[in-house]
Amino acid sequence: MPLDPELAVLLDFLAAAEAPSMWEQTPAEARAGFRTLAVDLRDPALLPEMAKVEDTTIPGPAGQIPIRIYRPQADGPLPTVAFFHGGGWVIGDLDTHDLTCRTLADETSAVVVSVDYRLAPEHRFPAAVEDALAAATWIAEHLDELGGTSALGVAGDSAGGNLAAVVAQQLRERVSAQLLLYPATDVPGEYASRTDNAEGFFLDLRTMLWFMEQYVAPDADLTDPLLSPLYGDLQALAPAVVVVAELDPLRDEGLAYAAALEAAGVPVSVRRFEGLIHGFVDMGRHSKAAQAAVSETCELFRALLHP
Repeated sequence: MPLDPELAVLLDFLAAAEAPSMWEQTPAEARAGFRTLAVDLRDPALLPEMAKVEDTTIPGPAGQIPIRIYRPQADGPLPTVAFFHGGGWVIGDLDTHDLTCRTLADETSAVVVSVDYRLAPEHRFPAAVEDALAAATWIAEHLDELGGTSALGVAGDSAGGNLAAVVAQQLRERVSAQLLLYPATDVPGEYASRTDNAEGFFLDLRTMLWFMEQYVAPDADLTDPLLSPLYGDLQALAPAVVVVAELDPLRDEGLAYAAALEAAGVPVSVRRFEGLIHGFVDMGRHSKAAQAAVSETCELFRALLHP
């Protein structure tokens, strides 16, 4: 299916800016550029209203981990969701994914806890995983004061989807639902979508490789389940919603992970949204098709959180 026309306008706008590609920048420059796109160009009036938003910190393996707690305008008790932002483990923060977390809290009627894990290259693998596991464990131990029910979901987009999948495996006794948005699941894998969508659709293959160079040491085992969850133990995991975009280099490994979950007997709802691109969850203000996909995704995840 052709690229969604409204997203084509967005991509043309970004191309006209003639900014250097992310893989040509330093990590600091890439973070600043992403914040400009995700935060500075965003209309605050479009952010879903919350009953309360609270910034705090929790203990982590290397100091305090910043988190942001989103409480929706919904009567409790509610499920709680640990959210891990995308950005190739190199860019992104609590602010860049503020809209995503507010939307998730609002449309699923859940308390969302966004986790600001350590980024590469300053903190290479497995630092992000260690922070994600520490944060999810803390959240699991404080469900009574967060959402109030025993339901704990994990969610994330892209690299955050990778972390959410890892957490769901490592804390399988505690996690009751997972939402994986165009997740990275198989670092060493070879997939047609990496070739077919290598450039021109927001996330390109050279940037993916650049992210990995920052995140992973050259001698790392790329099949380590903490890095590539497709190689982990998928038995008895929480039900999952796995979402991919047609025009995304990560499309096929997301689908492969969904198929592996199904083969392991895990209940999975899979959605492949045609004409959409990587990052579409934050592009609803630009595209009606993206917004419809976000609403459908939230409805599916809500059903898991409120059985």
